[in-house]
Amino acid sequence: MPHTGPVDEQRERARLAASDAPTSPWRLWGPYLAGRQWGTVREDYSAGGDAWTSFPFEHARSRAYRWGEDGIAGICDVHGFLNFGLALWNGRDPILKERYFGLTNVEGNHGEDVKEHWWVTDGTPTHSWMQVVYRYPQAEFPYRELREMASNAGRQEREPELADTGVLDENRFFDVLVTYAKAAPTDICVEITATNHGPDPAPLHLLPQLWFRNTWAWGRDDRRPALVASTRDGWRRVGAEHGALGRYTLHVEGTPTLLVTDNETNEVELFDAADNPAQRTKDGIDRYVVRGDSKACLVTGPDDDTETGTKAAAWYSFDPVEPGESVTVRLRLVAGDGHLDAFGPSFQSTLDARRADADGFHRTDLDPLRAKVVRRALAGLMWTKQHYRFRTREWLDGDPAQPAAPRSRQSPHARNAHWRHVDVADVISMPDEWEYPWFAAWDLAFHTVPLARVDPAFAKEQLLLLCREWLMHPNGQLPAYEWEFGDVNPPVHAWAALQVFAIDPDRKFLAKVFHKLLLNFSWWVNRKDADGSHLFEGGFLGMDNIGPVNRSEPMLGQWRLEQSDATSWMAAYSLHLMRMALELARHDDSYEDVATKFVEHFLSIAEASTRFGSGGRGIWDEEDGFCYDVASRRLPDGAVESKPLRVRSMVGLIPVLACAVLEPWVFAELPGFARRLEHLLARRPELGSFLTSRDGRVLLSLLDEDKLRRVLGRMLDEGEFLSPHGIRSLSAAHREGLEVQVADQEHRMGYEPGESRTPMFGGNSNWRGPVWFPTNALLVEALRTVESFHGGLFHVELPTRSQRYVTAGQAADELVRRLVSLFLPDHDGRRPADGKRVESTDSALWRDHVTFSEYFDGDTGEGLGATHQTGWTALVADLLTDRRQTGTIGASIV
Repeated sequence: MPHTGPVDEQRERARLAASDAPTSPWRLWGPYLAGRQWGTVREDYSAGGDAWTSFPFEHARSRAYRWGEDGIAGICDVHGFLNFGLALWNGRDPILKERYFGLTNVEGNHGEDVKEHWWVTDGTPTHSWMQVVYRYPQAEFPYRELREMASNAGRQEREPELADTGVLDENRFFDVLVTYAKAAPTDICVEITATNHGPDPAPLHLLPQLWFRNTWAWGRDDRRPALVASTRDGWRRVGAEHGALGRYTLHVEGTPTLLVTDNETNEVELFDAADNPAQRTKDGIDRYVVRGDSKACLVTGPDDDTETGTKAAAWYSFDPVEPGESVTVRLRLVAGDGHLDAFGPSFQSTLDARRADADGFHRTDLDPLRAKVVRRALAGLMWTKQHYRFRTREWLDGDPAQPAAPRSRQSPHARNAHWRHVDVADVISMPDEWEYPWFAAWDLAFHTVPLARVDPAFAKEQLLLLCREWLMHPNGQLPAYEWEFGDVNPPVHAWAALQVFAIDPDRKFLAKVFHKLLLNFSWWVNRKDADGSHLFEGGFLGMDNIGPVNRSEPMLGQWRLEQSDATSWMAAYSLHLMRMALELARHDDSYEDVATKFVEHFLSIAEASTRFGSGGRGIWDEEDGFCYDVASRRLPDGAVESKPLRVRSMVGLIPVLACAVLEPWVFAELPGFARRLEHLLARRPELGSFLTSRDGRVLLSLLDEDKLRRVLGRMLDEGEFLSPHGIRSLSAAHREGLEVQVADQEHRMGYEPGESRTPMFGGNSNWRGPVWFPTNALLVEALRTVESFHGGLFHVELPTRSQRYVTAGQAADELVRRLVSLFLPDHDGRRPADGKRVESTDSALWRDHVTFSEYFDGDTGEGLGATHQTGWTALVADLLTDRRQTGTIGASIV
């Protein structure tokens, strides 16, 4: 659709139009610097594979990373070579604040947890404009106290947060606003403004840093880049020379002290070595500023001095900053030899123009509160794009200039040993900047849907990226996530591709991703349907602790688990690929046969889910009117014993997702497909129960109308799944807990609306009651599909037992309303997602910032888990901008 908005809107769209490739000039620089690199699998070279202790937080300031870098409010080039970030010191901290602090998985009472406050407040898709606010305490940062508080807290208690220590009382903190505005693709204006919100004067040191990722210490590439700090001609600047990037110049306003060191490991301090491989080390600036070690780094003098290294900082000292006062520093990073008038009128005019561009680009007819939620959600999602570099073969074998890889790395059972082909160096959308600084397959698929509304080229590239030969396994499996590529996430890639295609119709993209997903679908069929019963065993499937047992591990005593959700995901996957094939067949009839294949596969799964499968029991339970996982085993006499796991959870709602409508154009334009479908039903009329025809349209659904009503009756029951803020992941009917027999063993579990009480999968997330955005968004989409077919003739009681009947579409609208309400002020003026956290206080300094959490309390809506995870929770932006709402519920009561 052509845009006819004002000039400021057109400018960002013009930049986007010229930036359809990942390496396009306007995409060269972005927020690609990780929030955390320490404690990742990539940096773990230990024999035991304990990433958290192999590279702990205490090592990060003194030890060079192998695969990436991290920093506060930072940016880097698309290759991750040259990095810029903010360091701070309040005169009291024992170390320079160069990166966010958080607890490791074993330290936190609910797993890993960052203990800092920052918010991404604005951004554009080409990163021509970005703003981040970091909240820095004026008292000594309570590293030890936070660890002790978490150690003393149990799984029944809340996570201790920074505000609980008292260091933020009376607003004794600086808000540091970091703004990036591009005058050109390689001309970046940086403004850093720190405001003292406390009641007393307080010192502050700002140290913007520029550094190269260490690529030379591993024995594979000896070329060494250089940073040259200079004060010649009255200018303060740092020149950066790199073999691939070329030359850049960082201009520094004012008269700060320029400090230079090298991004090299301090072997003496960390490992008691006799000496260091380099004279100056990564922690040199920290040691100079905080510890007063005058030999730790090189210092530029006032006249004509130049110093060379691979890490540099401009040290600004403000002592004190008065209450309510703000201090500002400005820098400009420019390709080449620099800018003749770096801080002249063009600097401010660039900031003004890019701010106007962002306002124009995000212009909407939503009310201000909803518009703010959308803009913040999208800004956070765009910010969590990170450069991800990992060459598994080198990681497993070790580097020539480093100690030999432990023997355990050569074991076929070593982590990711069967993924030696992975060789990735791309910008990827991450689930979270700190807690999950690595890609996850199903997270990424959900990210692409809201991304497609602002940056369709990037959304499409991300979906294709995971299918590329350097990531997809040769057998067709998609990598799940860094901790174990071979784990299995739900197959939602095709669904996401269809959503992106609907937003930005691109048949070439659709064909590319379809061909790759054919390989992935075959992997599922060959590997996850052990006996060809069409009942699938997905394993983990992303929903962590949702079951009474760990579904990634083999069951005892020859038992196997036939999963309701795995089977239903595959039924939905079949329909998604069918829809893709049909769309492609409109211009190439060779796809018609493939579409028929997926219809047949769907119908086979549908039949198995209700009547057959091993032991003659499917996932549907007629007595309860719900779908369950089934445990089965073959007895010595050849008979099969099977038992349903009667836990009403999200795994029993996933069957609702397996539905699709064949529109009249399918039968008019693709007569071959229509004939083959008619022939199939003539041969196997029993399959007709999964198809409903009306007015030339056909609905394919895993659940027939009666079963769907029964499942929705539970889903829309406020005593079970329907919470004030979305669909719970476990029925609240299990509040008192229940005993479940699995493989001849008793397991107890129950409804847990908040943080996890079990250490399963690290205990850092919980699917036993909270509301999760991705599955809720899929349920909304399924209800809209039902509405599109029945056209207002399918009614459900909402809530159950209320005697209020609404159409499926209006039920979707109500679900959207409840989900969106998490981020909007209620009658008390508080956002439910803020819960009891410090963000819920009356202070505008907190209430102004919307947070997007990993998941939400099933009773109160409080945001939980990763609290900087815009990630898939950014789907709220898609829900708020979706124009398919059918109207108010009250108008449809019958």
